[in-house]
Amino acid sequence: MICLGNRHLPVCLSLFLCLLLGGVSAQGIIATVGTDVTLACNYNAKYYGKLPTCWGRGPIPNSGCNNVVIKSDGTSVTSRLSERYLFMGDLSAGDVSLTIRQVEEGDSGMYGCRVEIPGWFNDHKHEQTLTVMAVRPNPVKVETREVKERAFTVRWTPVFDGGRPITSYRIDIKNKQASWDTAITTEISNPELTQMSLVDLRPAKTYNLRMFATNSMGMSEASNVLTVTTKEAAPDGPPLDMELVALSPQSIKVTWKPPRLEQRNGVLRSYSISYREYDPEGRQFKRWQHLSVSATREVESIILGNLKPSTRYGVIIQAKTNAGIGPASSAPLCSTLEEVHRTTTPSTSMSASTAATLLIEDSTSFTSVHTTTTDKPVTAVTHWEDITDISTSVPPDPPVVELKEVRGNAFSLLWTPGFEGDSPITGYYLEYKAVHALWDYTKTVLDFSPNQTEATIIEMNPSTYNVRMFAKNSLATSKASNILTITTGESGQRTIDLVTTVSTDTHAAASVDESQSGHLTAIVVPVVLVVLTVAVVTAWQLRRIKQKKGSLSMWLPGGALRYRGPESLQEL
Repeated sequence: MICLGNRHLPVCLSLFLCLLLGGVSAQGIIATVGTDVTLACNYNAKYYGKLPTCWGRGPIPNSGCNNVVIKSDGTSVTSRLSERYLFMGDLSAGDVSLTIRQVEEGDSGMYGCRVEIPGWFNDHKHEQTLTVMAVRPNPVKVETREVKERAFTVRWTPVFDGGRPITSYRIDIKNKQASWDTAITTEISNPELTQMSLVDLRPAKTYNLRMFATNSMGMSEASNVLTVTTKEAAPDGPPLDMELVALSPQSIKVTWKPPRLEQRNGVLRSYSISYREYDPEGRQFKRWQHLSVSATREVESIILGNLKPSTRYGVIIQAKTNAGIGPASSAPLCSTLEEVHRTTTPSTSMSASTAATLLIEDSTSFTSVHTTTTDKPVTAVTHWEDITDISTSVPPDPPVVELKEVRGNAFSLLWTPGFEGDSPITGYYLEYKAVHALWDYTKTVLDFSPNQTEATIIEMNPSTYNVRMFAKNSLATSKASNILTITTGESGQRTIDLVTTVSTDTHAAASVDESQSGHLTAIVVPVVLVVLTVAVVTAWQLRRIKQKKGSLSMWLPGGALRYRGPESLQEL
């Protein structure tokens, strides 16, 4: 190119600048974090042959590429910054497009492609601006780890965070038949968490659970929905409305109803009926006799036969599920009828029947008598065997438990293991009960692996609870750890069971009501009787005075006032 004269100098400079830039083209691409992105770049390999190519970050310089991420000699890749940068096209056909795997927000910026074509200012140059945007996290994949009677544990694997760190999780749980609008929602602020236990659930109930992950861009879609059915447990309540009726000198009819539905804790399989004779002379009960009846109806009955005449019997009934046997029902003692001879008159028969009725209403509680009898020799032997076993091994020391955090109806625990004893620790278990209950009535037990030292627990019915922990090895179990008292949730928070809380024993509730009404009656009735008595006596005295004719003497502070005459007091 030749420029003639000064007047052509501007045109020559413009042409030179265009040749120097080599006709650079530019485009823009928007992608989301975690996806694969391809930045296009091609040349005519049939015309030019196989040519060297480079990709760099930033504007294309006068020669080569800035901050080279990948290079090719026209046949294969000669260098690249990381495995994420690839030539996925056919290099021999001139396709030198750059593919970036799983882009991040840091990949945003300008990229330049340079194809080195022989000759001055002939290189093919192409620039593209990549914008990578963060998104919400991917949905969580949640699975069941362990299921017990009143608790279950779930776990999940960390998911793609959308380019921004996960800040919290949300867990929804509900009864299977209910809608998600009724679910209890719990926010978990520990993003490192991958396992969660839910406690204070009902046995033999089916629940739905789902999870969400949250980052600064928003909340993920819902996870898969878990359907979890807790295991059966022994019934919490006794059979109801138990009645004993003497049918003959040798038989008593027993009727009852199943425990309350919410206290059955599974499918009722059978009832255990235990009865024994009461010896009034020795003032003690004789040996138990046992029967079993399948649970088939809403009102059950059985006739106890081969009994002794005019003898009192105590009966208890317990409901059974596959998991165990529940508490016993309570009923007064019942007496069989007297032997009735053929010569007995109807009036005598009626007297015997009346006597039987009075015995049925005996206020002696059979349950209270039952609880006072124990088999002491067997208990002593069992206790001695336990002591012998424990003395042969050194149990681990109990862990030291700390409360890390309470947030809503969830709390987190930390524990420090102690001395492991004669064998390595194989795990831990946590006992959990209401604050006013006894440890004999432990509500929930959770198991943990030997390398676990932290747990987060969701309490479905917020209240105040006691927690303690034990360590165990293959030989023995430690003593209980320190006891924590934990209060979760707020007053009035909705519970998962959506059932009105009622007394667990109708007989106990009735006795409380009767006790309260008895106290009230003991106060009111005497007062009313005294008032009525005073009123009657006063009226009677006034009536006598009114009808009496004669003298009346009244003592006043100033002296005595005497009246004599035939007129009545009312007329005076």
